Formats: sequence, C-alpha cells, structure tokens
Amino acid sequence: MTIRDVYVVDAVRTPVGRFGGALSTVRPDDLAAHVVRSLVGRTPDLDPARIDDVVFGDANGAGEDNRDVARMAVLLAGLPVSVPGVTVNRLCGSGLEAVIQAARAIALGDASVMLAGGVESMSRAPWVLQKPERAFPAGHQQMYSTTLGWRMTNPQMPPEWTVSLGEGAELVADRHGVTREQQDAFALASHRKAAEAWAEGRYDDEVAPLPGVALTRDESIRDDTSLAALARLKPSFRADGGTVTAGNASPLNDGAAALLLTDEEGLRATGREPLARIRASAVTGIEPQLFGLGPVEAVRRALAKAGRDLAGLTVFELNEAFAAQALGCLAEWPELDPAVVNPRGGAIAIGHPLGASGARLAGAVAHQLAAAGSGTGVAALCIGVGQGLALVLER
Repeated sequence: MTIRDVYVVDAVRTPVGRFGGALSTVRPDDLAAHVVRSLVGRTPDLDPARIDDVVFGDANGAGEDNRDVARMAVLLAGLPVSVPGVTVNRLCGSGLEAVIQAARAIALGDASVMLAGGVESMSRAPWVLQKPERAFPAGHQQMYSTTLGWRMTNPQMPPEWTVSLGEGAELVADRHGVTREQQDAFALASHRKAAEAWAEGRYDDEVAPLPGVALTRDESIRDDTSLAALARLKPSFRADGGTVTAGNASPLNDGAAALLLTDEEGLRATGREPLARIRASAVTGIEPQLFGLGPVEAVRRALAKAGRDLAGLTVFELNEAFAAQALGCLAEWPELDPAVVNPRGGAIAIGHPLGASGARLAGAVAHQLAAAGSGTGVAALCIGVGQGLALVLER
C-alpha cells in the first residue's frame, strides 16, 4: 500500500471567547458552521462537493452540540448535503484527534479532501440530571454541570484517579518542584506573547471573527496583568500550600477551529500552496491523576516516527491547560529550546475551548511554518483521564 502525503492547505479559527462572554450567545453548532463556511470560502477554486468527509472534535456533546455537531456544521454552513460529517471525542485532545483521523483517511487513500476541526461552548454546556431508576422519585435529585471535569463518576474508579484537574496539576507541580512563582511567571509570559502577537498582526491570517459579534481578538488575554496581580490570587484547589490559581491556569472558553487537508490530487483542485505537510502522530496513556504529563511520551514517539528530534523544532504549540502542567512537561524535555514553545502565547492567555484547542494548535503550527518558510513543528496536548496526543508537521 502506498501512503499518501497529507497537506494542510489552510486553517482558520474563531477568536476565543471567555466563559459567559462575547460568544456565549452563539450555539456550538453555529460556531462550527462558521469556521467550516469560512474555510471553504477562503478556497474558492475548491468545489465543496469534493469534500469527502468532515471530522470535528467535541469534548462535551451534552447540549446543543449533541447531534453529531460535525454533520450539523456541514448543513448549517450550506455545504452540499452529500458531504458527511462525524464527531469524535478525546476530551481536550478532540480537535487534534479529528485532524489526525482525517489525515489518516487521506494517507490511506480513503479520502482526497477533508475538513477537520473542533468546537466547544463551555458557556452553553448544560446542567444534566440522571434518569431515575424508577418513575416519580420523591426525593431531591442531583444536578451535574457538564462544563468541565468529572461527573457521575463510576464508583469502581480508584479515588486517586478521579481527583479534579486542578489537583492533578498540583500533583505535577509536586513531582517536578514547580513553584507558584514559576507558574505565575509562565502565565504572565503567555499573556504578553499573545498580546504582542495580536498587536503585530500575526493572527490576522487565521482568525475569522463571527459576523454580528463584537469580538475580533481572543477575549481572555489580559494585557495589563502583572506578577504582583497574579501573586494576589488565592490557590483554587489546595487551600493549604496550593500553587495553582485562576491566574496560572487556562480559563473556560468558547470557540471553534478547522483545517483543510488534502492529498496531491486534492491540492491541485484547491489551486493553492499548502501551509505544511503532516508527518506523524502519536497517542499515549498515563496515570489519570498525572494527565498533565501525558504529552511527554506522545511527543517523543511522534518525533521518532517522523525521524526528527526536539532540538530541531522550529515551533512547538503545547497546550497550556495549567502552567504547572506545561512546566512539568518542559522539565522532561531538556533539549527543547523554550523560545520555540508557544511564541504567540498559549491557552492561559488565549483560552482553552476543550474540543477546539487541538485544531487551533495544529492550525497555529501550520501557519507559523508557512511564515518561516521551512521547518518542523509539533502540536501537543495533555488530556483528562490520563492521555497525551501529539502531531508533527513540516514544511
């Protein structure tokens, strides 16, 4: 079997909205439809009927995104009804999983043109009730938020596996001796890099604001924050000796992102030069409570498949779920140049709309490789319940 080259022709995303912010009035299926519509509109030579499939990541799926949001995006975006769509869930890695699955279909010859991306509206994630075991219960019923984290946990799961995401970040900080001061400094750098990148127009080619929504820049970036301001925040998960705060963790967010992937034949149909080429991917598992270190081995394996190493990277987009988690991963990659990591800011500043983040990272790497003219890039995320996911791209 011949393995085909897979090209990233284009990548687009929404500005990322804050929880309860500018995008909170927009349904997740409409967010997904917007990036699909925008992506197709940016390649007018491509006949939309040539799209073999649309793969979207979505970590929640309990609300307005419940009915295969990828297919809903296709229909709402006005694509031909012949274009199918499938939704995948690998929690925080869902958007990157969508890209990997779409790339795999092209590489194996099952498709020529694919759209892949992700979406999440954490603002609109509903509260849910478990169905009672018998009709008309007399007592009070528990309501669960589907915004983030564990709910309706299986009692057979060991309690050390089901700690909160924030406590998991504290455990990584404990393991690697990551201090509160280091986390706050990392968070401040994320905000400053993101603000600078926006001011310099480095996001102009990949962000498509929604019509009628007053949001043209990522909403969670705090240009005016400082180490002193971050130091005043109380620990969020450990009252005694905690280091993880709202300031050195990613916020709750809304947003969507999508990429156009093709083989050689599909590339000719677009009439465009690709941004980058997909080389390899890897997924790994780790103890659930140490989920933050999930990317460590996934990145190593993906780079080994691509015949590349950390020392030779041009750009590395590492999702900043928590500063403690990101710093823990970086401590295990001593050969990696910190200057290539999230040069335009990361999720602490930009935001982390769960199902969309992986697609945002992959698109960001592709755009940065195109701007550089050549090189190797990596997109990687930690994943709740103990997984890591990584993708290698080249130009």
